[in-house]
Amino acid sequence: MSDGLTLEQQQQLRRLLEHGLPLASRPYQVLAEQINSTEQAVLQHVQDLNAQGLFRRFGIVVKHRALGINANVMLVMDIEDERVHQVGAALGEAPGVNLCYRRPRRPGWPYNLFCMVHGRDRQAVEAHVAELLEQHNLLQRPHHLLFSTRAFKQRGARYSQVGAT
Repeated sequence: MSDGLTLEQQQQLRRLLEHGLPLASRPYQVLAEQINSTEQAVLQHVQDLNAQGLFRRFGIVVKHRALGINANVMLVMDIEDERVHQVGAALGEAPGVNLCYRRPRRPGWPYNLFCMVHGRDRQAVEAHVAELLEQHNLLQRPHHLLFSTRAFKQRGARYSQVGAT
């Protein structure tokens, strides 16, 4: 038992946290009731998890389409191996870039840097990507814009079942 929670309660709380905080004036109290504990014990466990570096950030997920953000694109680029770290870090800091990943190239697929960009419409996204490519001297690098056409699933990551058999 750590911070007032049994191991089973800790596991239950972690599973509940994957779904986000309850929309309530005292969300930790709601969570405590769900695992048969106290608000203070839940708060302490969340603070302990944060101190261990488990959370990168603790925030909300916004339904971007409800805000008028109706277009998104995955910009895929072929960046020289010796520059990909530098370019990826720079694009990852750029306004409007929501995700930026390096991935291995595959046969028939030469792209190794992937960036997600959102905007109010396709034209706005295309203009922003063109600006990014120009600002970072990437206009001559092979790239493609892969616009989303339909969302089948969008939610925060769930890890409690990873590795479970």
